[in-house]
Amino acid sequence: MLAILLQFLPGSALVFSQQTVAQPGIPALNEQIIAFVTSKLNKKVGTGECWDLAAEALNAANATWDGQLKFGKVVDPKTAAIYPGDIIQFEKVQVKYSVGQSNYAESYPHHTAIVYKVLADGSYEIAQQNTSATGRKVGIGKLDLKNVTKGELTFFRPEKL
Repeated sequence: MLAILLQFLPGSALVFSQQTVAQPGIPALNEQIIAFVTSKLNKKVGTGECWDLAAEALNAANATWDGQLKFGKVVDPKTAAIYPGDIIQFEKVQVKYSVGQSNYAESYPHHTAIVYKVLADGSYEIAQQNTSATGRKVGIGKLDLKNVTKGELTFFRPEKL
């Protein structure tokens, strides 16, 4: 699997929200992924593992994928637009950020999430489960790429062949 190594300066938060805004130009398959995720908010998908959310969303949309961790076409966020419905695979990722005078660090040794909303370049709301914040239910968090200090993030665009 091709992985895109993204290294950034310190500082990410997983901040929870349940609001999404329609964004123009979203591929139709991505819209189906987001509709699935929205229908599963605060619910357990599959066994509650993080990757179950992506797997079931792709299957519900009849997307083509390898049934493992290649969730579609690899997309480089440095050179291409990222859309809601794109899937992110985290490998050995560390995130550091501050809120007020408090500093936080999070670790994602092996994690899968779905872009739920694009806030700005490199800043996303992500849908995920199997986290300390939401347990095995689907929740929405925030990921700012500028706060990723270590690891690999691979972005995938769902596709049908």
